[in-house]
Amino acid sequence: MIKILVLYYSRHGSTEKMARQVARGIESVSNSEAMIRTVPEISWVSEKTADAIPAQGAPYVALDDLKHCDGLALGSPSHFGNMNGALKHFIDGTSELWLNGALSGKPAGVFTSSGSMHGGQESTLLSMIQPLMHHGMLIMSIPCTEIALRETRRGGTPYGPSHVSLAKEPLSEPEKTICRALGKRLAETAAALSKK
Repeated sequence: MIKILVLYYSRHGSTEKMARQVARGIESVSNSEAMIRTVPEISWVSEKTADAIPAQGAPYVALDDLKHCDGLALGSPSHFGNMNGALKHFIDGTSELWLNGALSGKPAGVFTSSGSMHGGQESTLLSMIQPLMHHGMLIMSIPCTEIALRETRRGGTPYGPSHVSLAKEPLSEPEKTICRALGKRLAETAAALSKK
């Protein structure tokens, strides 16, 4: 069974909806499973700690989830053209995996949502790709053969799926298709790599 970790942070729900579409794409490939995980919020005050188990939504990620996955889809809302601080905080804590090369050679892709058309989607995607490259992961893009890239009006890039959630707009059909295309591509690539 190929296991692809879908790791995301979502404050208002748009990135979570994208994560679920990516998971659908993963699970459209036979013998593939999506493991959906999130990260706890970080606090601006040092006294606050996160609950051990989230009250709702996906379970919190553990380093072992990354270590034992066959691929990774990483999702974050765009915050000033960068990934969310809670997600970055978790990624910054993966040095142990980096030292051991635990993620090297595994396929990875990224996705994002923003609250405005010019919210920094592409720079956010690029900021998420950088640490994955340091880990030696194989970055999966959305190829130009994906017709939904030409049909979308609000989101979707070659760097990864994106969504503009103006006034909490739902994902458009092309945006859903692009998310599922990333998931499918990750699962197919991981399956092909596992046969080597």
